[in-house]
Amino acid sequence: MNTAKQITWHEPPLAETDPEIFALIEREEAYQRDTVRLIPSENYASRGVLEAAGSVLSNKYSEGYPFKRYYEGQAQIDAIEELACKRVAELFGAEHVNVQPYSGSPANFAVYAAFASPGDTVMGMMLPAGGHLTHGWGVSVTGSFFKAVQYGVRENDHLIDYDQARNLAKEHRPKILFCGATAYPRIIDFQAFRSIADEVGAILVADIAHISGLVAAGVHPSPVGLADVVTSTTHKTFRGPRGGMIMCKKAHRKAINKAVFPGLQGGPHNQTTAAIAVAAREAATPEFKAYAQKIVENAKALAEELNARGFRLVTGGTDNHLMVVDLTNKGVPGKTAAKALDRAGIVVNSNTVPFDPRTPFDPSGIRIGTPAITSRGMGMGEAKRIGAWIDDVVTHHEDEAVLTRIAAEVKEMCSQFPAPGLPIG
Repeated sequence: MNTAKQITWHEPPLAETDPEIFALIEREEAYQRDTVRLIPSENYASRGVLEAAGSVLSNKYSEGYPFKRYYEGQAQIDAIEELACKRVAELFGAEHVNVQPYSGSPANFAVYAAFASPGDTVMGMMLPAGGHLTHGWGVSVTGSFFKAVQYGVRENDHLIDYDQARNLAKEHRPKILFCGATAYPRIIDFQAFRSIADEVGAILVADIAHISGLVAAGVHPSPVGLADVVTSTTHKTFRGPRGGMIMCKKAHRKAINKAVFPGLQGGPHNQTTAAIAVAAREAATPEFKAYAQKIVENAKALAEELNARGFRLVTGGTDNHLMVVDLTNKGVPGKTAAKALDRAGIVVNSNTVPFDPRTPFDPSGIRIGTPAITSRGMGMGEAKRIGAWIDDVVTHHEDEAVLTRIAAEVKEMCSQFPAPGLPIG
């Protein structure tokens, strides 16, 4: 007997009320189903995450924190937010969790609001070296509101220059020191940054937006307990909704909470909070731990294949979910390669490489990651096949017949690995 709740709709479906949007969503579903998605910040959320994110919780407004709201009727919302925070705290071993930030950039800006004033000195990894815009880069408000000092990577091996970071910190004595990256393929030494922060009295912030799923699964060392504050998105390797979260020591709880609300934003997106809770529960399972390990295995396999085919990888390979490929020796700009790969059904993003002579709008490299293909169940064999396709596309990027052939081959392979959360079609 089917005991599932039967839902009766009293309104016409989206296909009737807005056929244009419905058609675009269907096209996007097909695109995500039929292509190899290698952008490291993208993934496939589970059906459970998508159901929570698209639920009636979108109808609620909930300014404040659990049991301290400005609106009535918050019993379910309070329970949901408490559950999300509890699950994330247990998963990462955090003393305090805030899941209200709308995404990773607002989460990072909340840290500035909590611990610094405009004009104060802050420090982070420069964007061309693999850092994030919100770590003090000039085009971000974090680089214009504050006096930003930037460390980078060594020119000979493109690994983080910890000596440079320490010397800069001693010279400028920042109030906030950011570590973490958006395009850095190696393990980050959080203990080294803790030592630097202690030497200069800085608040240490670890941005683990890209690697949070790997950290949760024990595949990457955790900064929780070392850093004063840990920020993250909730998608990428964490495989949740598009949102943000902040973990911190209890001593900083009030400052962080006040910075998020009322400092930077109003009511949280309750549907996202619920989806974060679902994702955190999924991330606590043995299956997720195995998934995270496979992400790294697939990335290493893809890196090995590209290396064998003469591609120049930043740092020579990867320890995590991503790699940055410098295409200078192939004679193809990153944007040109990325567009050709997209036409061939392989989705990457163009990316600057360390000490890149080209502009950020037309950089020398591409950035590749394996979270999404691993979510589909693809393994090292498929990763190596993808590497061969990438080589073929870069070599023949102006040959539309080659790109069309590869797109068909990609679609056929994808049909054998259904994507989580997507209808099978």
